[in-house]
Amino acid sequence: MSDTPAVRAVAAAGIAHEVVTHGPVRSLEEAAAARNAEVRDIVKTIVVRRGEDDYLFVLVPGGRVISWPKLRTLLGVKRLSMPDAATAKDATGYERGTITPFGATTAWPVIADERITGRRISLGGGAHGTALTLAADDAIAALTATVADVTDPEPERP
Repeated sequence: MSDTPAVRAVAAAGIAHEVVTHGPVRSLEEAAAARNAEVRDIVKTIVVRRGEDDYLFVLVPGGRVISWPKLRTLLGVKRLSMPDAATAKDATGYERGTITPFGATTAWPVIADERITGRRISLGGGAHGTALTLAADDAIAALTATVADVTDPEPERP
């Protein structure tokens, strides 16, 4: 499905982009192959809860994970959490695995890890099997995202 609120929001913002549709993927590496992208350019959108009905989006490049201490320091808070799937859908309008800041039901603040700047990235397009490929800098500008070092390398898998 390539006609999603996310695809419409990116188009309405005038951002040059490509919609990529693909079948089911089970890993970051499969997603990168299906989208013809490098692993580090597959950007996950993570919903983070700051407080009661207070969320934000964190854009995390492939192969990296949120650094909770770095994110808490940036936001000046002592506690953050990740909502369950149902709460994330209520907060964004998207199912887990399809979440993107573009076209979300609420325009929550966005934090973009600094490693995506200057790159062409692929992020969720608002439906399973739909991705948006675009310049990270254009996404950052359109979303008025805060750019910061908020991730660590993903731990090695045995």
